[in-house]
Amino acid sequence: MKIGLLQAGHLADSIVKTHGDYDRLYPALLKNQGFDFVSYPVVDGVFPDGPGDADGWLISGSRHGAYEDHDWIEPLEALIRDIHDSGVPLVGICFGHQIIAQAMGGTVEKFDGGWAVGPTDYTEGEDTLTLNAWHQDQVTRRPDTAHLTASNAFCENAMLTYGDHIWTIQAHPEFENAFIHDLMAARGRGIVPDPILDAAEARLSDPIDSDAIAQRIGAFFRAARTS
Repeated sequence: MKIGLLQAGHLADSIVKTHGDYDRLYPALLKNQGFDFVSYPVVDGVFPDGPGDADGWLISGSRHGAYEDHDWIEPLEALIRDIHDSGVPLVGICFGHQIIAQAMGGTVEKFDGGWAVGPTDYTEGEDTLTLNAWHQDQVTRRPDTAHLTASNAFCENAMLTYGDHIWTIQAHPEFENAFIHDLMAARGRGIVPDPILDAAEARLSDPIDSDAIAQRIGAFFRAARTS
């Protein structure tokens, strides 16, 4: 199954040297599930011809804001709506979660409550998921067509679905604890308040549910659909 990675950003050089860029992280997250990835760095203006160029799509994280004035934002939103109309499965992670919501009529803002960093707990029904987060922006108003499936006190719209073919999450299942440690060292201090970084550092030995989410994403891509 061919998965098109719509790469919406690049990681810092120091992080890429150790962990790779987004085009390495997502294939690693979804390894051994039968997926072949092709990357389209939309952040650099490289786009597919349309939704039919892949069997499924994944929009990456990014240091950019969905609401920022970049030449590639509007074409990406148009592509998202085309993918939605086509029924091809689409996954959005962090920035991807946000830009899909914005493209579908929701609102993304720099959240007044500040940052979420490191292992973070989310409530999904009766279950608790622990995943790594790194964001200040979030979806503050979800689209009318979005269904809320997971949340916490800091981030109400933490996981959304749109019908049976779009699934999005604010957290970063592709970020392991070692990655968060290095990301805090590379671009944490002076950007994120020290108490938030200290609290995240204290949880870096906590187990996270990235493998469970990876299996869920894989099952989502492979699922039979009614439309």
